[in-house]
Amino acid sequence: MEFVQIIQFRTSKFDEMRALAEEWAAAEAGGTTQRVMMCQDRDHPGQYVNVAFFESYEAAMEHSNAPTTQAFAARMAALGDGPPTFFNLDVVEDRTLG
Repeated sequence: MEFVQIIQFRTSKFDEMRALAEEWAAAEAGGTTQRVMMCQDRDHPGQYVNVAFFESYEAAMEHSNAPTTQAFAARMAALGDGPPTFFNLDVVEDRTLG
């Protein structure tokens, strides 16, 4: 079953966070993450949501527990204005409309 992890966070250092995300993406190439979206909350400046897509929960947890992922997560957390909030979601339906 496909799996999505959403990470909601606040940062006043978005440019630094984005540069680190680019570094992570280069290191992740060919890894278990299938797709990533970074979204900015229009109604709450400084609040962002990162949406990561995986083929399964197991693949996501393998990725999450990898030492390189742990190192990047610690570096990203240091750039946040408080701790992130995680949402771990099993995809039960996925439609493309239009």
